[in-house]
Amino acid sequence: MKIGRYLLALLLGGTATSAALAHGITGEDQAFLLNNVGAQIGPYIYLGAKHMVTGYDHLAFLAGVIFFLHRMRDVVTYVTLFAVGHSTTLLLGVLGGIHANPYLIDAVIGFSVVYKAFENLDGFRHFGFQPNMKAAVLIFGFFHGFGLSTKLQDLAISPDGLITNMLSFNVGVEIGQLVALSVMLIAFNAWRATDSFVRHSYAANVLLMVAGFLLIGYQLTGYFTS
Repeated sequence: MKIGRYLLALLLGGTATSAALAHGITGEDQAFLLNNVGAQIGPYIYLGAKHMVTGYDHLAFLAGVIFFLHRMRDVVTYVTLFAVGHSTTLLLGVLGGIHANPYLIDAVIGFSVVYKAFENLDGFRHFGFQPNMKAAVLIFGFFHGFGLSTKLQDLAISPDGLITNMLSFNVGVEIGQLVALSVMLIAFNAWRATDSFVRHSYAANVLLMVAGFLLIGYQLTGYFTS
């Protein structure tokens, strides 16, 4: 079925080609953040949602998380853990002024994609143990949120209305996550109903892992050359 190939092209090709743009805030969005003064709830919700639905690193990780989840209860549990981690470090990083090198954080985010794809391939079985998937999703959620916070801090956003704006931005991120997740679930459910899913699930996760390695390589290159 073509839907499987379309889904892979969107997630994997998008991840590879947008490595340079992971968490990036440019153009008019950057100009708005630099020049805005005071609370702007609506625009920040929009920017948060836009970041999530165009953040291929986030989407690739979430795709890996839900790849083999069939029960909606499990999907809600894992996505909630990711949202809690993402929200915590996004807010603490910006409001608390906690900073780290963005290249290294984004390299860890790339590793999160590799990790989840490796787990989906049952790779840990060869090492005789199975990590706690829930703990991993929460921990990597911390890094995904911290990655964005480093970019927001670099823009030196005005402290006037900062708390309101960051809370609004975070609400937007979660709205965007729900929208993106809904689309992915529809696509995955349609794909799982075909023989193509069984035939290509291994290859899909190998490609997902490759995309994660590409992101790691790009970010480490930036770290060592900057």
